[in-house]
Amino acid sequence: MEEKYFICEDSLEGIFTGIYEAYALREEHERIHIQVGEEENLRLFAVYIEIKPDREKAAKVAGTINRRLGEEAYLDICRALASEDGQKGEAVYKMVVCGLRMKDGRRIMGNLADPYVHKVFELARFTRNEVHHWKEFLRFQELENGILFSRIGPKCNVLTFLAPHFADRLPLLDFVIYDEKRGIFAVHPKSKEWYLVTDRDFEEEKIAPYSEGELEYQELFTFFCHKIAIKERKNLKLQRNMLPLRFQEYMVEFGQ
Repeated sequence: MEEKYFICEDSLEGIFTGIYEAYALREEHERIHIQVGEEENLRLFAVYIEIKPDREKAAKVAGTINRRLGEEAYLDICRALASEDGQKGEAVYKMVVCGLRMKDGRRIMGNLADPYVHKVFELARFTRNEVHHWKEFLRFQELENGILFSRIGPKCNVLTFLAPHFADRLPLLDFVIYDEKRGIFAVHPKSKEWYLVTDRDFEEEKIAPYSEGELEYQELFTFFCHKIAIKERKNLKLQRNMLPLRFQEYMVEFGQ
């Protein structure tokens, strides 16, 4: 029999739709595969089917995962799908198949002997660590219009995990978190719910300038960070281990 490859959009909705369609075929899951995006080299004796994201189908899959595999497994799946790994769609699909075959699907994340479950576990852990780092290293800067603006460049698509964290801590403030690698904004109007906006043509130079108070505090904060450093105990290798270079370009204290 031919192998079937479902070409899905790189999003939770796209991959969940692919899983829905895979079950709808009622064929052997071993011969069906989920692929994120197009592939340069096509396989022989394989059929490629393009899957368009469908919100209702994705919602049904999400509901089934929550109900049968549990909320913890669902969150790990969401974290895994936020990664940039090209095999994430296949891993999540085969993990869901494994979990639904188990008598108690809520124990699926303990089945690390399964290569697909292990893959999802590793991807989820990486995303979780990335979120943890950005919660610590993200820096807001006040614009002239009073909005707090932050620019980040994470390895994973972590905005949907970061926005609720800061919305809970800054409910009375207007803030925007901009993921420059994906052209996505998390926008939080004060006392309202946050939402996502996509604009890959955004030019950061066009945003309002920083407020006078912000510039003063940036200068003071940078001076403070340099002043408290002990030259004799300077250890750049240890610093890079604790604070990798890829974060430093987004932090005010390393800007000068």
